[in-house]
Amino acid sequence: MKILPVAGTELDRLFVTMAPPLYHGDPNYLRPLDQDVLDVFNPLTNSYHERGQCARWLLHDDTDRVIGRIAAFYNFDTFDRDEFPIGGCGFFECIDDQEAANLLFDTAKAWLGEKGIQAMDGPINFGNRERWWGLLTDGFHPPCYCCNYNPPYYQRLFEQYGFQLYFKQFTYRREIAAEISNRVAEKAAYALRDTDYTFRPIDHRQLEKVAEDFRTVYNGAWARHEGVSPMSRDSALKLMQTMKPIIDPKIIWFAYHQDQPVGFWVNIPDVNQLIVKYMNGRLAWWGKVLFLWNRWRKRCKTMFGIVFGVVPEHQRKGVEAALAMAAAKVMRDRSQLRYEDLQMNWIGDFNPKMMNVARYVGGTIYKTHHTYRYLFDRHKPFERHPIL
Repeated sequence: MKILPVAGTELDRLFVTMAPPLYHGDPNYLRPLDQDVLDVFNPLTNSYHERGQCARWLLHDDTDRVIGRIAAFYNFDTFDRDEFPIGGCGFFECIDDQEAANLLFDTAKAWLGEKGIQAMDGPINFGNRERWWGLLTDGFHPPCYCCNYNPPYYQRLFEQYGFQLYFKQFTYRREIAAEISNRVAEKAAYALRDTDYTFRPIDHRQLEKVAEDFRTVYNGAWARHEGVSPMSRDSALKLMQTMKPIIDPKIIWFAYHQDQPVGFWVNIPDVNQLIVKYMNGRLAWWGKVLFLWNRWRKRCKTMFGIVFGVVPEHQRKGVEAALAMAAAKVMRDRSQLRYEDLQMNWIGDFNPKMMNVARYVGGTIYKTHHTYRYLFDRHKPFERHPIL
């Protein structure tokens, strides 16, 4: 076997085309859009290149067939928050062969070690957590947009190499038509009675305001967490502009206190249902027409919950429950929306408050992803992600 760095257009192409044959016969696999993957490694489309570095490799067998791939990266912004420099690896694909997997992991480890990194998390993204994060270990259902899907044997490849479970990420699912429990109504009552609080969907005509409100809540609720960087004004606006073609304003809700944003619940239609499953990796011009047609015909049945959060100053006041109740009232109106289920993505097992929110709005665990950590010093004590 030989491993080669990815450089140039041809190897870029191989990086995205080598994976589908590994999933032959798997009815739940959906090939991601090639451009969504390649954009991660393009400095023009991923601002993380401004504050970090990345590298990629392809693994070939003795017949020159590509049998594996991996990327490694690090972000300077996290160094000040962590006890020691931690990098990451991701976009891992490999045949069911421990020796091949070990060579890929060793290559990523060596590159990171040369940069002074002392541990690597994986499989993770060179970017925000809502995309390409974690190894699927339970609930092998079709993936939502930009979510990792992998064969079950990947868990063995990671764990036999020496990766240890750092945290679990749960995807909760609930049927839209299901009744909201009395417990949620009781918790929401306080905030709903307080006239200083308002709950409303976004106005897609005011995208700059939406972006700034999102940034305010994101930085207050999420950027304090380990491994999450504060979001700049430009990054927030760029994110909203990128999402604009798929935004359904009736399923993105904000909570305000005296007109200041204090919470959000951001959902999008599952783009995999609208277009990705038809494209085989490439978004042709007719695919965009198909996307618009499917959206107009309301053929997407799944809402994909990207992020839910309330700034600490307004937690434990019923705001989470009130936000969920206000949004659910509209989401269940079949005259306006036709979604049948909601998948609430990326709820870490280190965040029992959010797990409780997901449960009491009727969600049950549908998928489980693992984020692993590998300490380069094998004698160093391992600790899981602290409970928030």
